[in-house]
Amino acid sequence: MSLYYAAGSETTSLTSEDLQEGLLTALQRIGPRYRVLALPPDITRYHSRAGELTRFAWHHYGEALTHVLPAIGTHVPMTPAELDFMFPGMPHSLFHAHDWREGIVTLGEVPADFVREQSEGLLDFSWPAQVDRLVVEGGFDLILSLGQVVPHEVIGMANYNKNVFVGTGGREGINKSHYLGAVYGMERIMGRADNPVRRVLNYASEHFASHLPIVYAHTVVAQDDAGNLVTRGLFIGDDHECFWRAAELSLKVNFRMMDREIHKAVVFLDPKEFRSTWLGNKAVYRTRMALADNAELLVLAPGVKEFGEDKTIDSLIRKYGYVGTPEVLRLTRENADLGANLSAAAHLIHGSSEGRFRITYAPGHLTREEVEGVNFGYADLTEMMFRYNPATLRDGFQTIDGEEIYYISNPALGLWAYRGRFGQ
Repeated sequence: MSLYYAAGSETTSLTSEDLQEGLLTALQRIGPRYRVLALPPDITRYHSRAGELTRFAWHHYGEALTHVLPAIGTHVPMTPAELDFMFPGMPHSLFHAHDWREGIVTLGEVPADFVREQSEGLLDFSWPAQVDRLVVEGGFDLILSLGQVVPHEVIGMANYNKNVFVGTGGREGINKSHYLGAVYGMERIMGRADNPVRRVLNYASEHFASHLPIVYAHTVVAQDDAGNLVTRGLFIGDDHECFWRAAELSLKVNFRMMDREIHKAVVFLDPKEFRSTWLGNKAVYRTRMALADNAELLVLAPGVKEFGEDKTIDSLIRKYGYVGTPEVLRLTRENADLGANLSAAAHLIHGSSEGRFRITYAPGHLTREEVEGVNFGYADLTEMMFRYNPATLRDGFQTIDGEEIYYISNPALGLWAYRGRFGQ
């Protein structure tokens, strides 16, 4: 087990040249490889800089990099235009679409006793370690998993083996891991590298996937004082150390610990990145620990056109809505369709305010009836964009026409928490 490369700090700003040099240093230490699979994220994680790293690996290995499998999880496959935008110059023939419902292999089952222990007795099922068939049967001597470590609602800190077991995972594994995190509690998981969901995935890595030649390349990306995106770290290795190092830095640069609560938050969702509430509800997940009781969360969502990226999940969100944990648990027990799609049930828990604050969406492509039908408030996008212009707002507290707001230009880049609430 090795840490091949590590660079980063709270003040580091890595250029493209720095990333390329760091990746090539690691690949040279690994040694020659003759059949390589790259596992980058999809367009929804464009800011991870994994697209650049994938291109650098392709230039380094040439024809030996035979396949690229975007770790889309339950997201829709990338379009040709998205591939060109994120991986410019790379031939589309290299890319393969992950089929999370049918195209998977189960490596083993994490025992129900272990899941029960990790969930503190809340759940009683085994967990299947599922991955895309290509990962197992492709004959690769290197699987390069690339992506960003950042606070995450399901698994505390994104990436590491999540990119494999969820990003290229199967229906049952994704459903159950999401449900475990939701039932255990978002506030108990977000920003924590060690938690029940991660321990289940670590069990799977150690017991069922140790034969796979996986090397992880983790970036840490944050905003500087001027609001510009900067890459604070790059950590490459084949065990948990590179993840722990990245997670430690991410907590320092992505976690906003606040001394007072937010009474009105305005969050902008870049239309290139956010097309659904499945993704856009990061505005909810990442701010909920900073929002005061009876606060309002206004989500400016010009690109949002649906609720779920997957058609089945979209229909379930429309059917049941964001109704809070107790009701979602009841609905999951009593309805076979929701019970068979636990990631949808988990998402409904994640996206609810639990009645503690108000969530108002101003979407570009959903009607008032659709938005209110899932128990969100609705606002007109044109009117809200005029009042709260993303082009002129700065991140943080400010006053607009006598109203104090807290503005967030991209919820995917951080986690916000009021010091008192996080302590709870």
